[in-house]
Amino acid sequence: MVQHNPETRLPTSAELPCSDDTPVDNEDQNFIPNFLLFLLEFIWGNRLDWYFGVDMGVYHTTGVNPRVPVVPDGFLSLGVERRKDNGSRSSYVLWEENSIAPIFVLEIVSHTYGGEYDTKMAIYANLGVLYYVIYNPNFWRRDQEQPFEVYRLVNGVYHLQIGEPFWMPEIGLGLGRFVAQVGGIQREVLYWYDAQGVRYQTAEELTEIERNQRELAQQQASEMAELLARYRDRFGDLTQG
Repeated sequence: MVQHNPETRLPTSAELPCSDDTPVDNEDQNFIPNFLLFLLEFIWGNRLDWYFGVDMGVYHTTGVNPRVPVVPDGFLSLGVERRKDNGSRSSYVLWEENSIAPIFVLEIVSHTYGGEYDTKMAIYANLGVLYYVIYNPNFWRRDQEQPFEVYRLVNGVYHLQIGEPFWMPEIGLGLGRFVAQVGGIQREVLYWYDAQGVRYQTAEELTEIERNQRELAQQQASEMAELLARYRDRFGDLTQG
């Protein structure tokens, strides 16, 4: 780990680029992290002690130069302000976040290999990121890896975990894959899960379930009314003396 000289002034977030301006070549790199963010906002809507960043520069002092960020596709930090100074973050600067590193990082492998299994893994281990998830649905055979891998940091080394959805007790959430109808398209996405392995559903999914339940109840009531009408036609109204 590279130690930063405390006498050297560190730049503020306003002086630092928000990302590395590397274009994505895979729709999932933007969609999946944002989907997890929006779902988390629904699950943790009343909490103000977390932050989930998408394609945002994470600036730290464990590398060669504190002006060079690592840019995860998605990351989660706990114990930080939900809204920094009641505003939005342009980047995540550790020396402005009480040195709280992300507890969870997500990388999505694209056509252009980005060092997810080596370079970035070493950076995140150095940072102390507890859970590192690599999602590789399209190129896992090319990379000779698995489509969904969760690593946990133990004594500075990442160890591949087993089980899906995988429960992360320090976060209070599990993570796993699920094929869902999203935006009119059936696709595999990552979802948060609870301790019992039950998938957290989006507000839209819950609204759809409620709508289906209402329609089913209305259909059942209509069928009962029709059966009762037929019975009365055949046997008369039993309420009449």
